[in-house]
Amino acid sequence: MSTHQMGFRPRSLMMVLILFEVFFNISAISKNASFDQNYQVTWGRDRILFFKHGREVQLSLDQSSGSGFASNAYYGSGFFQMKIKIPDRDSAGVVTAFYLNSNVGVHDELDFEFLGNRPGKDIVLQTNVFANGLGGREQRTLLWFDPTSDFHYYKFLWNQHQIVFYIDDIPIRVYKNEKVTGVIGYPHRAMQVIVSLWDGSNWATDGGKTKTNWSNAPFQAHFQDFHIDGCPSNPNIPNKDCYSTKYWWNKKNYWQLNRHQKKSYDNVRKKYMNYDYCTDKNRYHIPPPECLEE
Repeated sequence: MSTHQMGFRPRSLMMVLILFEVFFNISAISKNASFDQNYQVTWGRDRILFFKHGREVQLSLDQSSGSGFASNAYYGSGFFQMKIKIPDRDSAGVVTAFYLNSNVGVHDELDFEFLGNRPGKDIVLQTNVFANGLGGREQRTLLWFDPTSDFHYYKFLWNQHQIVFYIDDIPIRVYKNEKVTGVIGYPHRAMQVIVSLWDGSNWATDGGKTKTNWSNAPFQAHFQDFHIDGCPSNPNIPNKDCYSTKYWWNKKNYWQLNRHQKKSYDNVRKKYMNYDYCTDKNRYHIPPPECLEE
């Protein structure tokens, strides 16, 4: 968002910098790094293709194997994004995942998971949060666009105050640190960025009732923009500097959604959320504390 679009006419460089800090648009962060700068193949190497000089990656899944890649480093906070185009046709049972995972010791994890799509049916994006080894915080959103036809951004903002899940520039989920109590915890362990395409037919689509149709294989997902804004941290020796405000995502204006983001957030949840663990009384007779309204 430019200062002219916001109706301002700054008179000095200092004013421009102040406005940029306050009204910073997250979409401007992208630097579209090549794959090798931040990532490495972790499995299914023979099912991975590179295009555009390493600036686009295709993962494939067939009945024998899927494929995936992960960041070279672990991070203790940051902003993580990926441009994704998921498999088309009937991809029931096929899971396209973009997530952060601690991998070492007690489990922390943040998930974007596409749960496979059947022709004519809504495409479901699931998010989840694990902290201190506990998950069960699924939320599902019906998408208002076709994620098989073009790339869209999926983003995590993670600091010591909140975790925000974005689709493009729209926040679809917020997990606040100050709401978490006791053993529930807040993700604070160093995490690796992971991307994978795999067979989840035993659970992903219609709770596992609709299986993968392998006659449609190979299933292919495409990924772009491999830049990472993160604070590197050893998973065995946490980097305490990762909470420093020298990193833009830790600064005060990222401790909560701004007014415009909150409006978009409320709108998308009202129109497109079709499952929320916070309202699932069969699983949680008493809503978890992080589910309380702000």
